[in-house]
Amino acid sequence: MTSELVTDRHLCRKAMIYIRQSTANQVVTNQESLRLQYALRQRASDLGWDDANIEVVDVDLGLSGSTLSHREGFKDVIARVTLGEVGIILSYEVTRLARNCTDWYPLLDLCGFRQCLIGDRDGIYDPGSANGRLLLGLKGTISEVELHTLRGRLTAGLLNKAKRGELALLLPAGLERDTNGIVRKDPNQEVQDRVSLIFTTFLDLESAGKVMRRFRDHALTLPRRDRFGEVVWRAPTAGMLTAILKNPAYAGAFVYGRTRSCHATYANGKLITERCPMPEWKIVVKDRYPTYLDWESFERVQAMLRDNHAEYQRNKTRGVPRDGAAVLQGIVWCGQCGHKMAVQYKNANSYVCNYLLRSQGGQLCQHLPADLIDARVVDAFLAAIGP
Repeated sequence: MTSELVTDRHLCRKAMIYIRQSTANQVVTNQESLRLQYALRQRASDLGWDDANIEVVDVDLGLSGSTLSHREGFKDVIARVTLGEVGIILSYEVTRLARNCTDWYPLLDLCGFRQCLIGDRDGIYDPGSANGRLLLGLKGTISEVELHTLRGRLTAGLLNKAKRGELALLLPAGLERDTNGIVRKDPNQEVQDRVSLIFTTFLDLESAGKVMRRFRDHALTLPRRDRFGEVVWRAPTAGMLTAILKNPAYAGAFVYGRTRSCHATYANGKLITERCPMPEWKIVVKDRYPTYLDWESFERVQAMLRDNHAEYQRNKTRGVPRDGAAVLQGIVWCGQCGHKMAVQYKNANSYVCNYLLRSQGGQLCQHLPADLIDARVVDAFLAAIGP
């Protein structure tokens, strides 16, 4: 089977056959799809390419096509097209190449500029022509919509079960699910007492850092679940305590949708996951689990944590203000441990590296006078911009 779009200019370059399946389970169970994709090698040969110029790219097997960042095989194809080494890209269908228009349209632009053809099971297309770009654009848009449709079908039942609070989510230490699916408190009384102590101590001291230091002073550990779901005891850190204090399961609530995914500009367009504020949680079903504190107390704990978080310019909380007399406030880093240093205005301005103290209960790393450092920085700045 030949195509009038294939010319000697294309045949003297490589034919890249891109093979991909979305999950490792598909790679193992859906062998017929793999056979059809590898059979594209014969199609490239029928179009006129020599075997030496046909190259199969299958390193992305088991990876989703929803994003580009993790697909090294697709990146290699783009690089080869950019260098003008590729005459055609073959895939069984365009969904193998990309599942979103953000990755799809730049590929069309690049192939059109480098005079590289794109082919699938339906035909051969020239992205440099109006008709070819129109057809490929429609295929890419349909592929992106299809991904959302498939995800919607898969999650419809899950969301319906979550609305009833019956979805079996992983429970934190202190709660467990029996063989009948009923959630109860951990029968280990020490685990129960330690979880209760965390909340009562926080409501008394009103600071996660103070709770951590209180626990470390008394050599108290925290119950945590390991990756196998077993309860293990760990030395307390600020992150562990905050995770426990923010978990609504301890207040008896089933919550689904505490996070959301988005493409962040500050993360170079990568898909990142961020936590949603409480009013934006998708599903909240109260009184589903045994409680370690009531819901009103849980809301009070969340308000304290928000108020303690230093976001003065944006949220006007009572955390440490970002503006101050120190020149390097917020931009100075510790040369010993590599963490960002804080500013202390007590008695005299100084730069303090207290990360290890706050997070792990260790000691101060460095404590440096700010005035002498600021003077040197100002002199260096003025010398750099002077005539």
